[in-house]
Amino acid sequence: MIDALRTGLDLLIVIFGFGLIIFVHELGHFLAARWAGIRVMAFAIGFGPAVFSYRKGVGLRRGSGENEYFADLRRAGEDGLPGVSPTEYRLNALPLGGYVKMLGQEDLDPQATSSAKDSYQNCPPWKRMIVISAGVVMNLISAAALFIFVFMVGLASEPAMVGGVDPSGPAATAVASNADEREISQPGLKTGDRVVRIDGKSPRTFNDLILAVVMAPRGETLRLGIERPGVEGVIEFEIEPEIESATNLQQIGVSPIRSATLMNPRSDSGRRAVAQLLNQIGLEGVEPGMTLIRAEPGGEIDTIHDLVALIREGDGSPVTLRFARDPASPSPDASATITPRPAFDSAFAELRGGTLVGVRHLLGLTPVLRIDAGSEPSDRTGLQGGDIFARLGAVEFPNVATGIGEIRAHSGGPIEAVVLRNSERLELSPRVSRAGQIGFGADDTAETDTLLSIPPTPGALRENGADSLRHGADLPILPGSRITSVAGRSVSNFAEIRDAMLDATRDAHAEGDGTTIELMVSPPTLDAGALQPEPVSWTLSAEAIEHLHALGWASPIGPGLFEPVSFLLKADNPIEAIALGIGETHRVMLTTYVTFLRLFQGTVKVEHLKGPVGIAHLGTRIAERGIIWLLFFAALISVNLAVINFLPLPIVDGGQFLMILYEQITGRPVPIVVQNIVTLIGLVLIGALFLIVTYNDIAALFGGL
Repeated sequence: MIDALRTGLDLLIVIFGFGLIIFVHELGHFLAARWAGIRVMAFAIGFGPAVFSYRKGVGLRRGSGENEYFADLRRAGEDGLPGVSPTEYRLNALPLGGYVKMLGQEDLDPQATSSAKDSYQNCPPWKRMIVISAGVVMNLISAAALFIFVFMVGLASEPAMVGGVDPSGPAATAVASNADEREISQPGLKTGDRVVRIDGKSPRTFNDLILAVVMAPRGETLRLGIERPGVEGVIEFEIEPEIESATNLQQIGVSPIRSATLMNPRSDSGRRAVAQLLNQIGLEGVEPGMTLIRAEPGGEIDTIHDLVALIREGDGSPVTLRFARDPASPSPDASATITPRPAFDSAFAELRGGTLVGVRHLLGLTPVLRIDAGSEPSDRTGLQGGDIFARLGAVEFPNVATGIGEIRAHSGGPIEAVVLRNSERLELSPRVSRAGQIGFGADDTAETDTLLSIPPTPGALRENGADSLRHGADLPILPGSRITSVAGRSVSNFAEIRDAMLDATRDAHAEGDGTTIELMVSPPTLDAGALQPEPVSWTLSAEAIEHLHALGWASPIGPGLFEPVSFLLKADNPIEAIALGIGETHRVMLTTYVTFLRLFQGTVKVEHLKGPVGIAHLGTRIAERGIIWLLFFAALISVNLAVINFLPLPIVDGGQFLMILYEQITGRPVPIVVQNIVTLIGLVLIGALFLIVTYNDIAALFGGL
């Protein structure tokens, strides 16, 4: 209930702020019209019927008094209505826009003209151009003022530093152009790298980096300058962004650096969700918002990435974590011990459409697709959490990648499936959505079983450990087989397989030699005891053994549970604040124009644009970050409104400006028939765009339709 009230209040604040932006825009038109001597009939905030109105000489009233005013004006005749203003100020029912109604000017009806001397048509064209552009100018001025205020106070922002690197992304495989000069032997960006240049420009925040990637021309490389701890000088990379399947936007596969402070959502439901995740990991007693100050063994922790590196390079022994409510406190408020998880190889299979799907394996031994135990598929599918797929479509015992690929191949229809559940075989026909989903969280059997799938095809992969997949690809093992022992040691999951392989190859690893180990494998069957396990000899090269022993360990706590590192983006003095504010206004203007260019080039999609619903939803999320971020968001919207309003399209100010410019140059107005045609075209274009972005906003809000 409290969360709903808080969200509702945030929504009201966002709507009020949006209304103020519109008010400023229309105020520009209004003041310019008064300056130009044009009679203003109405100044309205919002659309639809008037809720309240005010007219000087009449006062405040419910609804609009326009009809009564004109009736009184007709009765008064030539004497007019002394002391009564021709302008009515309105607050309309739908506060998502606004307008200034001038005598003889009607956007939707070019024929609605007037011969009065103070009408819009009788105003000189150059003055009308000022009136039309005044709203945009006011939006830019107000945005610059907001940006200046924000940078005077300071905006909490994420630094342009690399936290995580997607091993399947371009940033992981890029080779520094000056690698020899900087004495760098490994490719890719690394955790802790600071981006100091992007195509010659200096990014202030991580958002600047992401925006530069998203807005880069398709097929062109970005030149990144990187500062790395322990490396003298700037490391130069050239990276070509790729389209990410989940968002359809360009990306290079990096995420912001994370702090050692656990997330602490403002909502009660969000805090409960974080607390539940902490308990599932084994951090009982640790609260959302606490800071990890120390790991034992290991020492002090500055970021969660320090812990990840500590565990990766350790020996798999348990690690005790110390948390404090106050990061500066030397004594912890809570402690918990975690056990590192064995790390496996990771391969990334590229499905149809360019989607990359991660597949875990151990030197090519690949687990089977399983429904996440915590997942709750719809009852209509017949599936349950923990189900193992013995068959999915035409694929027997699929791995995660082949299973998801087969599901997508049946988009919009049913798919035949056989699942193993508590030693039972169940035949089902779940329906696949048009988006290529059944509706469950994908997992594999690595933690629960030694069941094997067929390894992904090496040629279809981008992979860590270039040849690791091929070591087990040629084993004479059918999908659905189970490994029961490794070198005489019984195993029941992939972690035990790894431990047994490490023990069996320890001497060979010390000598730098290869060796052969014996696996006992049960052939595919529903009853594991029905067929006797058969021995399979597996010859491993020295290279494969070296790779096996280098796999290391993984932290059960992911960076996603921790707040990003932040700093206060703040001007040192008012002059710098003005420079930052004007510069940010200019940058946002250019970005908005580039967004439309990228729409035509295809690197940005219509689905990425936000309509009123999306803006309101985004605004409520930004409101959670505080008033300064909300003011920054308002400035962004104000600049975007200015740019969109001045595009050379019918209906909006830019289209009107062009028609007046034509009149100024030729000495005659655009013919009425042409104005009617372009007005109709403008209505169709804007109406269609409004419907599309609103549909996308609602679909995103409710998780897809």
